[in-house]
Amino acid sequence: MKVVSKQRNSRMCFVCGMDNPVGLKAPFYNMEDGSVMTLFRFEEEHQSFPQRVHGGLAATMLDELGLRALWALEGEDVLGVTMSMAVKYRKPVPYREELVGKGIVVKASPKFATMKTEIYDRKGILLVSGDLRYIKLDAEQIAENVDAHEEMCYLIEDDVKEIN
Repeated sequence: MKVVSKQRNSRMCFVCGMDNPVGLKAPFYNMEDGSVMTLFRFEEEHQSFPQRVHGGLAATMLDELGLRALWALEGEDVLGVTMSMAVKYRKPVPYREELVGKGIVVKASPKFATMKTEIYDRKGILLVSGDLRYIKLDAEQIAENVDAHEEMCYLIEDDVKEIN
């Protein structure tokens, strides 16, 4: 599927923060079908048991994909927080392997959004999925004295044009 544009990365977010020494530094791409996708990898430090990523960290990526899907639909000025998330673990999530994340908004209103998020291996096997519900909030309602535009300061261009 073709990449339409790239989203910004933050300073310190665990998933996308470029200055976070233990984070994933995941890039996010707006896709031609209105979804968002990422290519990323977990490392051995993210394991729960040898050869498996901690389930909470897989859920963390699903959660990030939810907000990123909202941005793909409505733009990066829309903020929100997770109200609920149901996760289904289908296969062990490996570390040290490139993975594909995908998120799409399935329903949106002025105040709420519902998203479907998924993590696949590069063979296309679904590893874990999530159904999320977000409430849209202004930055001041989420955290005091934070400039969202200052935090989301990195736009790192690359040559990714398509993700399969």
